[in-house]
Amino acid sequence: MDVLEISKKILHEGPICDNCLGRQFAKLSTGLSNRERGQALKLALVLEGDRIYKTENDDSLLKELAPCSVFARKALGVEGEDEQCWVCLDQFKKLDEWADEAVKALEGLEYSTFLVGTKVSGLLSENEEMLWAETGTAYAEQLKTELNREVGKRIAEKVQKDVGFENPDITITLDLAKNKLELQLRSVYILGRYRKLIRGIPQTRWPCRKCKGKGCERCNFTGKQYQESVDELIKGPVVEAFQATDTAFHGSGREDIDALMLGSGRPFVVEAKSPVKRSTDLEELMRNINEKAAGKVEVREFSFTGKDMIETLKSSKADKTYKLKVTFKEPVSEEKLKSSLEALSGIEISQQTPIRVVHRRADLVRKRHVHSIKLDELTDEGYAYITVNCEGGLYVKELISGDDGRTKPSLSELLGIPALVEDLDVVNVDI
Repeated sequence: MDVLEISKKILHEGPICDNCLGRQFAKLSTGLSNRERGQALKLALVLEGDRIYKTENDDSLLKELAPCSVFARKALGVEGEDEQCWVCLDQFKKLDEWADEAVKALEGLEYSTFLVGTKVSGLLSENEEMLWAETGTAYAEQLKTELNREVGKRIAEKVQKDVGFENPDITITLDLAKNKLELQLRSVYILGRYRKLIRGIPQTRWPCRKCKGKGCERCNFTGKQYQESVDELIKGPVVEAFQATDTAFHGSGREDIDALMLGSGRPFVVEAKSPVKRSTDLEELMRNINEKAAGKVEVREFSFTGKDMIETLKSSKADKTYKLKVTFKEPVSEEKLKSSLEALSGIEISQQTPIRVVHRRADLVRKRHVHSIKLDELTDEGYAYITVNCEGGLYVKELISGDDGRTKPSLSELLGIPALVEDLDVVNVDI
């Protein structure tokens, strides 16, 4: 079936606007808009109808075109308003309205790129599917694709910003069913390192175990298991700097609540959600965080990054270095301690998920390497200060205690004396 025959078949379905007719042939003849294609098709049909009328005195084709073609009405000498397009319900008459509403919504926001998306109503989807069922989709594009493009062009011209098809700063969604416009502001991501200088605070927010964050007497109606976290100490200045609605914290692993994070610090990404601003002085932001979290948390090495950095941090098996303060149930000689540590250095450790975390993690046996472990000092009081450099994911406390045989080998097993980590500090995360 040729293009004009398909067009005639489409016109049998009812009044159709130039955009919707032309869109059925969007993949033909580049350089034309769908509106221009539709106009050209209607004009070609009117010319053919006029030829038939003049040669055969048959004006049936002109009458068929009259409800949806100004050309046909003029040929017949008929005046009147266009009938509503049955496919799009005259959405293409609202392009400027959508663009103006979007421009107003974008006022005051900092952005470089945007992208328009459309949620079509069930009725519009059904209309389009009915049309395709009758005429086929070999040359067609979707209604929402054309709306996205046409509204996007108008917005770009008004705001003098670029359309960004990959990672746009702002996504503008036209909800045709609700007749409203929504904005989605892409998060800003900052890569940095943090040092945790006190014990007793977690890395991220913990909802109260009893009320699950709703607030109860146990948590003093805060909804929190711990009143502070590294995440929350960083959050305030970031929200303020970007005028964001909230933040999300993404760390390269985490230290225990009772552990310090020292040395060069642990890599992390802080995500500023729905930011009004997308740029700020990162040096000043670091100063603000460090002043407000003084003595508790310190941040450094801030730089802007992308969302993909989160996956890099989460999937990396960064080597880590720990400083341990170890106690023993019985006195131990320095010679025996050094010998046992040497036996652990450079070997693979088999660890079943520790008892202390098995309630929230899969009970598996994991293999991890100890690169080196050495004694720094054995005090007269019987404390041992030990440095461990190991593969990420090794449970260091259990490397010392043995966790009732769930970690093999362990320092306790080699010594034949129960040993426990009293204090643990992370001094380096190598990523």
